[in-house]
Amino acid sequence: MPKFNYIALDKGGKETKGTIEAASQNEAIGRVKDMSLFPTKIMEAEKEEKAAKKGGGGGAKAKPAAKPSGGKKKGGMSLEIKIPGLGGKVKPKVLTTFTRQLATLVDAGLPLLRGLRVLEKQERNVTLKRILGELAQSIEGGSTFSEALAQHPKTFNKLFVNMVKAGELGGVLEVVLKRLAEFSEKAQKIKGKVKAAMFYPMAVLIVAVGIMILLMVFVVPKFKEVFAGMGMELPTFTTIVLNISEAIKDNILGTMGLIAGLVIAFMLLIRTKFGRYAWDKFQLKMPALGPVISKVAITRFTRTLGTLVSSGVPILQALNIVKETAGNVIIANAVVKIHESVKEGETITAPLESSGVFPPMVVSMVDVGEQTGAMPEMLLRISDNYDEEVDNAVAAMTSLLEPIMIVFLAVIVGSIVIAMFLPLINMINSLSGEGDSNGKKE
Repeated sequence: MPKFNYIALDKGGKETKGTIEAASQNEAIGRVKDMSLFPTKIMEAEKEEKAAKKGGGGGAKAKPAAKPSGGKKKGGMSLEIKIPGLGGKVKPKVLTTFTRQLATLVDAGLPLLRGLRVLEKQERNVTLKRILGELAQSIEGGSTFSEALAQHPKTFNKLFVNMVKAGELGGVLEVVLKRLAEFSEKAQKIKGKVKAAMFYPMAVLIVAVGIMILLMVFVVPKFKEVFAGMGMELPTFTTIVLNISEAIKDNILGTMGLIAGLVIAFMLLIRTKFGRYAWDKFQLKMPALGPVISKVAITRFTRTLGTLVSSGVPILQALNIVKETAGNVIIANAVVKIHESVKEGETITAPLESSGVFPPMVVSMVDVGEQTGAMPEMLLRISDNYDEEVDNAVAAMTSLLEPIMIVFLAVIVGSIVIAMFLPLINMINSLSGEGDSNGKKE
């Protein structure tokens, strides 16, 4: 029976090496796992010896290849030079694909370290490729997978790290990685639907602004020259539009600066505690868009909490993570109250209901989940139900916004057109009136 050399981690993260006899590599992996160890590398002893002889030239150690450095050394100090592409962020879609692929490899029996090396070789994203290499090095150095992930907080958030840690402690890393992949995929799907729904109104708004600027800068001034040559008295509405046009044309840079200033002021305002609270509350109460934002927030809350608890993360720790990933101050405040209630040994239902954010159906289903001991399953069921609710809310919002935006565009353009033709209409009426009076005199 062939022998296999293995490198594995115990529950404390300490590296262990040894040799076992097994009929195949998969059987060797199973036997190592039965020893309450987490295998990071398993290879047949005979093949490993051959590979060592081939690479080392009869047992001699080969010189390590020079590692490319990001800077030059001078006087013992390292001068770092940033390489383009290495400082970027990993997009959620790319990270989701990586999680799904790693879950598939680990579930197939491939050691974690080898799986990371395989994904590193095929990864096209420069940033993620570098991170995967660093993760593999950390694991080779004796760190656990969760500890290695925690060293990259900009890429792997607390949700990701804590779920992996729970999977390591429970020996179900492949299951947790699958849940993480499913969680990310559903979150991206919801986000994509909301973005698609918002595309139409934003496109109409940009077109409306563009048409208004075009009319005000190029078309309206032509009418002003015509009216000035005619020497006629202009209606008040026409005078207002002409003054606005003149102000925009003569101060185009100032107008753009004013718009940019308003946007910057708004962005700074929502960064303050009061501004953020007011904006998030307004979003939940906003007509047409409010129901969609509310349902998305509830879906995120229930799915995140359900996924964490079902993966073995303690409830208090899970609530802290949910608070940080809520994305809305109102929801986050509700989670804080839930955390305080659970910490004191009380139920989740009471603070959930008193928050006024969650609908009665959600509160009732959570209450049933607490009483039956099936809280994670119930939370995930709520999130699945609200996925459909989000679809319906997005469809309703889109059907409502389309006529509203068309009317908005018509009012903007129509108002300018009417303002320009009012003097002409008055002139025609006055001429026709004069003609009628002359006819009567004759």
